[in-house]
Amino acid sequence: MRLGIMQPYFFPYLGYYELIARTDRWIVFDVVKYTPKSWMNRNRILHPRQGWQYVSVPVIHTGADMLIKDVVTVDRARAAERILGQIDHYRVRRAPHFAAVRELVRGSLLDGDSALLRDVNVRSLALVCAYLGINAHLDNLSELGLALPEINDPGHWALEISSALGASEYLNPPGGRELFDAAAFATRGIRISFTEMPVFVYDCRPYQHIPNLSILDVLMWNAPARVREYLCRNRDAN
Repeated sequence: MRLGIMQPYFFPYLGYYELIARTDRWIVFDVVKYTPKSWMNRNRILHPRQGWQYVSVPVIHTGADMLIKDVVTVDRARAAERILGQIDHYRVRRAPHFAAVRELVRGSLLDGDSALLRDVNVRSLALVCAYLGINAHLDNLSELGLALPEINDPGHWALEISSALGASEYLNPPGGRELFDAAAFATRGIRISFTEMPVFVYDCRPYQHIPNLSILDVLMWNAPARVREYLCRNRDAN
């Protein structure tokens, strides 16, 4: 079993989904401290005139010790209205898949009863993966009931979770290699691998292409089949 573990981000960039596409199981890492003004509650899309702009969901942040799993959004309906307004310039500029992407935004923010930021983000991951035809098995770490030892080193979380779940391989994005001890993984029979994804360049005229924007920008200009083919080309690479 190939395992991936990451914090739940708000409509993250394409590389996040590439990692999901290569895993058999995805663990939503929601048991550590929440970082304000991070990719967890905001991301970047094209600006209607030049460059990029943030889209974000306001949250109630009650202190430095708040865990990701406990962060609550503020007025999802208003946040949805604002973000839908921010993406409307894609419709004006005739992005071919605007209607479908608009529905992904609406569903992620407004469907479901939970106002937790984690649940909004997980819902967005599930909806995007379903739209792309990617079979995503998503689990919140806080709800798995795993008997993990005390962990003081950031690099040990992946080791202990992978071991507890019986993973044969752990996949991580290219950053953060120095956090992980490959020998420690090997002693437990777990292979550790790192993804490498070239920039996905696409036509978004009349705008200038900006790499690593939110998946929302990618999906505005590209058919699901094209994006899925790109994401899955390395599914069995390792």
